[in-house]
Amino acid sequence: MPRTESNAPAALGAPSTYWLDADQCRVDDLAAVLRQATERANLLNAVDVVSGVPVYDCSALRSRLQRAGVRAALMAEWIDVLQQGAGILVLSRAFDDATIVDAATAQFMALIEAERAAGAGGDHFAKAGANDRVWNALEKLCLRAPELFAAYYANDMLALVSEAWLGPAYQVTSQVNCVNPGGAAQTAHRDYHLGFLTPAQAMRYPLHVHRMSPRLTLQGAVAHVDMPLESGPTLYLPHSQKYAAGYLVVGHPEFQAFFDQHHVQLPLRKGDAVFFNPALMHAAGNNRTHDVRRLANLLQVSSAFGRAMETVDRMRMSRSLYPALLSLLEHGRLAMPEAERAVAACAEGYAFPTNLDRDPPLGGLAPESQQALMGRALAEHWTPERFESALQERAERRLA
Repeated sequence: MPRTESNAPAALGAPSTYWLDADQCRVDDLAAVLRQATERANLLNAVDVVSGVPVYDCSALRSRLQRAGVRAALMAEWIDVLQQGAGILVLSRAFDDATIVDAATAQFMALIEAERAAGAGGDHFAKAGANDRVWNALEKLCLRAPELFAAYYANDMLALVSEAWLGPAYQVTSQVNCVNPGGAAQTAHRDYHLGFLTPAQAMRYPLHVHRMSPRLTLQGAVAHVDMPLESGPTLYLPHSQKYAAGYLVVGHPEFQAFFDQHHVQLPLRKGDAVFFNPALMHAAGNNRTHDVRRLANLLQVSSAFGRAMETVDRMRMSRSLYPALLSLLEHGRLAMPEAERAVAACAEGYAFPTNLDRDPPLGGLAPESQQALMGRALAEHWTPERFESALQERAERRLA
């Protein structure tokens, strides 16, 4: 039997202490993990628990976040939910301004039509043609509509849950997924990093890496349309992130059957968001409607200490976003905390790797990050030309 999250001592050097074996995986072990119910008493800020999943009313949270201690307490609660609770939470009305969501939807649909015409496509865990996928939607939105990007990623709830799980200097990536009417469900899976390896590949990584992988990424999705159950919103298996051997059972018929029998599914409204531990077993559902194109912005937020899945040209994004942010701030259409959240979604927040000969950590332990440079430029009202010059100089110092 594979080890689960246990503090029980084991014989030093015993192989089963350090590696998992797919041949030893049993559905009964997963079922035992799932017997732990979601404790409503521990969810002081949730307004409801639906099918074991805590739901948070973002409108109510916003009215309380300025009170002393509320922000830290909420982040601690979300950490508990994602790590040792249900592994998933719903942020109701994460976007309280539908016009921002609708404007982003229009841009995403334009990208879908353009890429379909160009023959682009392909997806994880789903048959070709079942949906439309826009890779690196983060950068594409930033370059197409920088003011809209600023308004969208100024969202306080997206930033707060990302920082809760990953700490500061997190890195946002985004993929748009549109499941068309008749689109079939995905197979149950876990997500990046180890979730993108075959079971045989994942077995080569020791147990502590299986535990570490989910702490490097946060998965999220923003609903861009209303998603009734018949449209196939994502299927989840709450608490399954605590099953240590979960990366080894992807595609296993017995585990897929268990998932099919025990998953939960939650309807979402436009502007709602869901975030979950990437080790949570999940799968997009069947779109049984005739007229709902189920559109979501899938957010894969990475730790500063890990590798994101997508290559993003954050320097090009920063060049595009800076003039828009500067104008929005100067005209009072965006406050500095909102601008800082947009910068966090755009620019590189971690100073390394760099060339320490040419980019030494003067006055501290690390050189200035791209985010810090952009924040300083906005605070001092640099012209776009001055910012771009400084951005280019910084990039050149970092070259090997």
